[in-house]
Amino acid sequence: MENIQLTLDRNVLIDMGKYQLELGKKTYIMGILNITPDSFSDGGNYVDLDKAIQHAKEMVEEGADIIDVGGESTRPGAVEVSAEEEISRVLPVVKRLVAEVKVPVSVDTYKAEVAEKVLEAGAHMINDVWGLQRDPEMASVMAKFKKPVVMMHNQHGTEYEGDIMESIADFLSKSIKIALEAGIKNHNIILDPGIGFGKTSEQNMVVMARLGELNKLGYPILLGTSRKSMIGKILDLPPKERVEGTLATTVMGIIQGSDIVRVHDIKENYRTIKVTDAIVRGQWIHG
Repeated sequence: MENIQLTLDRNVLIDMGKYQLELGKKTYIMGILNITPDSFSDGGNYVDLDKAIQHAKEMVEEGADIIDVGGESTRPGAVEVSAEEEISRVLPVVKRLVAEVKVPVSVDTYKAEVAEKVLEAGAHMINDVWGLQRDPEMASVMAKFKKPVVMMHNQHGTEYEGDIMESIADFLSKSIKIALEAGIKNHNIILDPGIGFGKTSEQNMVVMARLGELNKLGYPILLGTSRKSMIGKILDLPPKERVEGTLATTVMGIIQGSDIVRVHDIKENYRTIKVTDAIVRGQWIHG
């Protein structure tokens, strides 16, 4: 695999006020907390507020550095919900998490109205699966609150003109341009290649094999592969039995430059990352 390269020596400080993520020294774990009835892997498990908060606390105990709250399923074929419905799902959770957990709270939304409400409530970052390109107001909201935003590659359909990695890089470059023109600072920009979004399983495998090419854009990379259909296709297993496959992609991601991984299974990924970081980032030397 000639495209694989060791992680870049990034020294980026993502400043969220109360919390800072010092990239380059370790791989950060973003724990997935879906407040949805229809997510592909854990839909309906945490719609109860107390259960959601308890699960978030368990993820933090197991090693999660960030909790990512989602109020609308983004699985293929999922029904879109209104901003009002999404707010009603996530806002009570965000308020409790900000008060009760000692890690940053992210919200997975592409709607500016939702982002504004949760940031007002104390959320520390936004994870936008449309890379600021779905809601024209999202960039200005993020600039106003001066919080980090994850900008993911996405598209309708799976057709690409030319090389898929160049297409992804072009999309993300457009997102970066939108962000900077709106006043979002460089240190608040994180990129995501969008595994599982607008791509076939075969295309997702190509992106994973060539992930390091996105380092040329010069921004931190978040990787979200947890339990996804690409892994299911390889292993022929249902979502909850794709842990080992997810761990393989976590290792591949770190080797190629990923700074954050978004996952369901925290303990297993924490242990895998600790070993991988010891080798790739030299943590056995630096502690």
